[in-house]
Amino acid sequence: MKIIFMGTPDFSVPVLEALHQAHEIVAVYCQPPRPAGRGKADRPSPVQARAEALGLPVRHPVSLRSEEAIHDFAALGADVAVVVAYGLILPQAILDAPRLGCLNIHASLLPRWRGAAPIHRAIMAGDRETGVCIMQMEAGLDTGPVLMREAVAIGPEETTAELHDRLSNLGARLIVQALSRLPLPAEPQPAEGVTYAAKIDKAEARVDWSRPAEDVDRLIRGLSPFPGAWVQVGGERVKLLRSRVAAGQGAPGQVLHGFTIACGTGAVEITEAQREGKRPMPASEVLRGLILPGVL
Repeated sequence: MKIIFMGTPDFSVPVLEALHQAHEIVAVYCQPPRPAGRGKADRPSPVQARAEALGLPVRHPVSLRSEEAIHDFAALGADVAVVVAYGLILPQAILDAPRLGCLNIHASLLPRWRGAAPIHRAIMAGDRETGVCIMQMEAGLDTGPVLMREAVAIGPEETTAELHDRLSNLGARLIVQALSRLPLPAEPQPAEGVTYAAKIDKAEARVDWSRPAEDVDRLIRGLSPFPGAWVQVGGERVKLLRSRVAAGQGAPGQVLHGFTIACGTGAVEITEAQREGKRPMPASEVLRGLILPGVL
């Protein structure tokens, strides 16, 4: 099958690799290189880097709305386009160009968590399960009918980084299965249960210890590793990367013992953190060089 692949970040790379093994990829579309690192030199996206290593042709138009972009896309004569975290809205002319349309790999159990940050939001909301849907794309935001879905449990101490990798690999497996079975029955999404996974705002990342311990724990795990929930210790911002709900009670922000902090109700034990300019470390190592005040 002739496939156009459209994706940009790390999440998309296992999907690209799986499709490359199983089908003919006629072009890879991704976001253009962006300034990154201390030197702010343009850095290709993870998908571009992997596609070039595989010898695949890469395109990164800034828009797909021009007549030229639409013509170039249609001229590829693809059977289907597979879209996973691409980063551009696809106009109807693009959606209609491949023989079998465009299929999206979405990291949630639609219609829950449509939008930009479904993995973060599932953990932050305390969801017990999430999953991957293969969706036939239409003009709305993640509103298309679902061709295939698979659910997975969210671990009690799982972080966004860990769940991200599991769902990426699941998406790679499911899309290969879906393509081998086309055409599949399309299940319209129900009108009930729709939620939107808004893009993560860095303003959400400062820990509010007056919240219940369960909420604080979910925030820490849901924002790990990026942007990272944080607290101010002296003049230093410390990222909290792993945690668990713990026994204990005290004034919100009170350090009970070690790196266990009282919340509005209950307490949270920090198990991994990262000081400014240093690597992530277990909490026990962080505390060797960091003196916590009585109250954070």
